[in-house]
Amino acid sequence: MIISVSRRCDIPRFQFDWFMERLDTGFVDVPNPFNRKQLRRVSLSPGDEAEDAQVLIFWTRDPRPILERGTELEERGHRFCVMTTLTTYPALLEPNPPPTEAVIAAMRELSDRFGPKRIIWRYDPVLLSNITDAAFHLRNFKALANSLSGAVSRVIISVYDEYAAAKRRLAALEQGGAFRVLPHYAGEGPGTELLPKLRGELRCMWRTLLARLAETAADAGMTMQSCAEAEDMTNLGIIPGACIDGELIRKLWGIEAAGKDKNQRPHCRCALSADIGSYGPCPAGCVYCYARR
Repeated sequence: MIISVSRRCDIPRFQFDWFMERLDTGFVDVPNPFNRKQLRRVSLSPGDEAEDAQVLIFWTRDPRPILERGTELEERGHRFCVMTTLTTYPALLEPNPPPTEAVIAAMRELSDRFGPKRIIWRYDPVLLSNITDAAFHLRNFKALANSLSGAVSRVIISVYDEYAAAKRRLAALEQGGAFRVLPHYAGEGPGTELLPKLRGELRCMWRTLLARLAETAADAGMTMQSCAEAEDMTNLGIIPGACIDGELIRKLWGIEAAGKDKNQRPHCRCALSADIGSYGPCPAGCVYCYARR
């Protein structure tokens, strides 16, 4: 089984000591997000069988704890990839980020130690607002891509989805008058398709922005892939991809993933995994986050 650490919370940044303790124990009991009294026991013992922890997939904003103990993880027999979200949005949207330069340095060192295919950058979500407009994204993304050039070979993007809790938080910011979300959707909810429902100038603006981001990524030696987007953006230079990528895992370690994860969003291409995190409050406080409660 592939172990997701975690879509639901930033375990590497805030709970890594707990995670390492669970590795010592060899398992973790994970509450069902919809019924916390219901627990699922997930093995964290490394191995090649389907019931073993075959690969660890880390999701984080701060890979430094993984860097500190990555060699130990490998010595224990664990295979792993690290996905790091790095967006450097204004403090109004990201009030408690880790230091950007420290994150970049950690990503580069992880790449040197374990290889660039295992270190993945997420520029996610792409949120358009009066303080993060298209010009901001073009400038911001280019600076980050140049800083990570040679250290990562893949960057994952997705467009902001209007989950209810995040939408309420952004609306509260708008009440203050200094912030305004720019149009993303012609509809409501996370199932709404973005680009297919946009028309005219707004659709053209979005496609131009995404194409230029993909061009910048290519100039930095990176492939850009989308995350759970309805529209095929291959003609923009963005391939439809999986964050938990069964094909990458097969190429790296010869492990066959157990098919597509049907419990994710309709357009998600991720391989089946066991997520060991829990939804709840998060010290990072990112206003747009779908997982924060």
